[in-house]
Amino acid sequence: MKNVTILGSTGSIGVSTLDVISRHPDRFRVFALTAATRVEELAQQCRQFQPRYAVMPDPMHAESLRQRLAQLGMDCQVLSGEESLAEVAAHGDTDMVMAAIVGAAGLPSSIAAARAGKTVMLANKEALVMAGRIFMDAVHENHATLLPIDSEHNAIFQSLPVNFADGLDAVGVRKLILTASGGPFRTRLLSELAGITPAQACAHPNWVMGRKISVDSATMMNKGLEVIEARWLFNATPQQIEVLIHPQSIIHSMVEYLDGSVIAQLGNPDMRTPIAYALGYPERIDAGVAALDLAKAGKLEFEAVDLERFPCVRLAYEALERGGTAPAVLNAANEIAVEAFLDGRLAFLDIPQVIEDVLTGMPVFEAHQLADILQADSGARSLARERVAQLRLQAEPAE
Repeated sequence: MKNVTILGSTGSIGVSTLDVISRHPDRFRVFALTAATRVEELAQQCRQFQPRYAVMPDPMHAESLRQRLAQLGMDCQVLSGEESLAEVAAHGDTDMVMAAIVGAAGLPSSIAAARAGKTVMLANKEALVMAGRIFMDAVHENHATLLPIDSEHNAIFQSLPVNFADGLDAVGVRKLILTASGGPFRTRLLSELAGITPAQACAHPNWVMGRKISVDSATMMNKGLEVIEARWLFNATPQQIEVLIHPQSIIHSMVEYLDGSVIAQLGNPDMRTPIAYALGYPERIDAGVAALDLAKAGKLEFEAVDLERFPCVRLAYEALERGGTAPAVLNAANEIAVEAFLDGRLAFLDIPQVIEDVLTGMPVFEAHQLADILQADSGARSLARERVAQLRLQAEPAE
């Protein structure tokens, strides 16, 4: 029986993780659940899965949860504060940690799990985007097990030989191919993108996801972040990572070998597949996912990424090439820009503009500790907010 802590249990990844766990009560026990603001959802999860701990960073939300659980007659210890996220992630009784807190907020607890030598199921790509070297050092130095949850990286993990850590060249790998759906605007005329609304950007054709990652998919920044993540997960150079648009989202990613072979992982677009793979690793367990019917799928299409339509992919590669704190700056600027877009304060096409302006305007330096990353993140967010305000002012009609 393995104790599982889920960081971000009320999000889409957290909910899917609990669904898979519920299918295997003889293998997994929920040890701790955490959420940001969704008190009632977390209370109901606690009622069903009976964790020892429930965490909400904000004390007011935590108190509301404490009262709600008391009404339900539950004996579950409620913790508050950001440090409590790291506490349950590193707890001595935690075996596995699903790191599914979206954005930079998930970085400290993800690193805490790695430093405690846990099996880390990483759905929080920002941990590697912002602090790739620091995070991977924590994994290696503390003998943690790192299992990627992003469908693309999980697919690559499944398609690589077990000794890929020896180096991609050493195991005969030529390149890693990350597939991308292209999002909801892949075939839209560029002239039609200026008036895109948050609702349109969040209407992904294949996946059910949160609002932030849905916008990242629409701009394809999610794929840019995944390029940076792949660099650290698989010790790859930028030149060894390619992005290919595959609208059907059936092939989740591929590995090309020196002998001309291409090995791919296929499946229906359902995040329970990579989650179940990680939970059961190295065994295979039931995920509750329907079998893939290739005859029904019909055809599988591929196309190159149009960098004019998706400049965020170019910006991500540039940040990766610059190294140091540049990826953290990229991520921070994107989070602020996407937040402003979802709030109606920034046009869709201005998202990459804000990111590029911040990347250009921020100094880049080597990060030797987490404090260096957080400093760069804070500075980039301030500059991004300034740029959003400037663009909003420029967009207002003159009186």
